[in-house]
Amino acid sequence: MDWFGLLALDELSHGLANMSMFPYFDVAHYVVSIMALREQPGALEVSRVSPLACWFSSMLFCFGGGVLSAIMLAEPAVAPLSNSTSVLLASITWYLVFYCPVDLVYCCAALLPLRLLLSGMKEVTRTWKVLGGVTQAHSKYKDSLLVMIAIGWAKGAGGGLISNFEQLVRGVWKPETNELLKMSYPTKITLIGAVLFALQQTHYLPVKTHHLMLVYTVFTVVNKARMMLTGSSASPFAAIESAIYKTLFTGHSPYATLAVEVKKACIDRGATNRTPPAAGTKETGGNAAVKGQSGSLKAKEESEKKMK
Repeated sequence: MDWFGLLALDELSHGLANMSMFPYFDVAHYVVSIMALREQPGALEVSRVSPLACWFSSMLFCFGGGVLSAIMLAEPAVAPLSNSTSVLLASITWYLVFYCPVDLVYCCAALLPLRLLLSGMKEVTRTWKVLGGVTQAHSKYKDSLLVMIAIGWAKGAGGGLISNFEQLVRGVWKPETNELLKMSYPTKITLIGAVLFALQQTHYLPVKTHHLMLVYTVFTVVNKARMMLTGSSASPFAAIESAIYKTLFTGHSPYATLAVEVKKACIDRGATNRTPPAAGTKETGGNAAVKGQSGSLKAKEESEKKMK
């Protein structure tokens, strides 16, 4: 793409692609992920009742993408935890976020300027995770675009995709929070990134890897900052999603009108059946009373005749 050279962005994209994530960006990822866990309903209570369950949930938040992608590739699920340095760093972060005296670490990290910086650094790591998953799948399944997308998506958003299992660790069962039923913004943006990087790796998208990394990273960081500053959780793709959904997935059913008419007829019939019985009961009671009176008069007349 020539405009990268024209805008002097080629060196910047190379510098971004060669940047190391350890330790600063990894620490930012751990802090933001564990803070997100702490802000879950009931998480603080679990941290006091069972620190082990809280620690395990934190590790799933931090390394969930690696665990899920390893399972999907038939690799050991504990492989992402084999890096002792990363696990130790994540464990120290977990302890400081949950148990630091005076709650100092969480209060400082929750300040908007610092949290904005940490969240931006976490979005940078998302690019590396998605690209790493796509590249890993491409090395094993060169012609499978779907597998590359799935592994890149799992590695970049695994913490959200396995959220139901993580909730079970804390004794919570909320199947309605499944990310596949209602995707959150991080899951959506990770899926889009997985699609783009998979198309780039298979040469369907004529873009260099480092150029795509720069564009995707800038977009995710800027959009995350916008959402945090405005306090909005609306997806920037909401209009496109709505248009696609209405066009492709809300087709008119030929039985819809018939079903409505049948339902309306059943309601009308039910109302009709409820009203006449009351009137019929009244009429029946009146006829019975008249018949009873006439019967008693006849019996009285017959008795008078016999007496005469």
